[in-house]
Amino acid sequence: MPGNATSIAVEAGHLHKRYGSTVAVDDVSLSIDAGEIFGLLGRNGAGKTTTVELIAGLRRPDRGTVRVLGLDARRDRARLRQVLGVQLQASHLHAALTVTELVRLYRSFYPAPLDAGELIESVGLTASSRTRFAALSGGQQQRLSIALALAGRPRVVILDELTTGLDPEARRQMWSTVEDLRDSGVTVLLVSHAMEEVERLCDRVALLDAGRVVALDSPAGLVRGAGFAQRVTFRATEPVPDGLLERLDGVERVRVDGDRVVVEGRGDLLQAVSVGLVRAGVVVTETRSRQATLDDAFVALTGRRLENEEEATP
Repeated sequence: MPGNATSIAVEAGHLHKRYGSTVAVDDVSLSIDAGEIFGLLGRNGAGKTTTVELIAGLRRPDRGTVRVLGLDARRDRARLRQVLGVQLQASHLHAALTVTELVRLYRSFYPAPLDAGELIESVGLTASSRTRFAALSGGQQQRLSIALALAGRPRVVILDELTTGLDPEARRQMWSTVEDLRDSGVTVLLVSHAMEEVERLCDRVALLDAGRVVALDSPAGLVRGAGFAQRVTFRATEPVPDGLLERLDGVERVRVDGDRVVVEGRGDLLQAVSVGLVRAGVVVTETRSRQATLDDAFVALTGRRLENEEEATP
């Protein structure tokens, strides 16, 4: 695992959690470096929420260990709360309190909290600062829960489905907030279904499937590791000479369906194909190039598509 004893912010070893006959987390080990944004991806029921609850000390593992900034997640819970911020999918807050009142309440739990006004502004709730929690929309409640997670200036923060229910502008604002956290040295554990979000924000990503880590790498590394090729598709106005495309650098596979040709391979595939066709005098139309994505890698590594659903916790 990357890092060393002084640079690791979160270390989980061989975590196991069972609910009755259901194994939610099965031998999960993670090592998260200080100051990185670490993503956790998985389908509904893959064990993501249970994993972060174990890391946060909110649930006790059947087996395994968790240390956050050197603190045991269960034995050192009081000290851990001073350095760890947690935003989970469901917010259960006092319905009658306003945004400002809730922020002030959470600030009172910490010795050197962030300014209340700055917190509220950072999540775009200034105009709703006097609105009671029960009257907030789902997206506004989500933003408030993020502000509360950051109230105590945490050194590690867990964000579970950060942008669920947010409009595009609010989503971009949250992304900027997360990037600012990393720039200030905060370690972020991000649970997300949004591939664009993960590819933009995360330094490394762990893919969970059936409670196990099936792959762990940077977003680009996961795509490369899944063995996905680039794909160039075009239509030819005349037959392509036999063997022409197969001989080009980087080409791994050629499929022909009538006048439609699909070329898969690596490197600068589009340029190699384009130059080869021009030199052979082959005229083509409708040329398209497609790079493999993290979503493609997820399907390749798990055999299933990522469903955009919230995970139910037993």
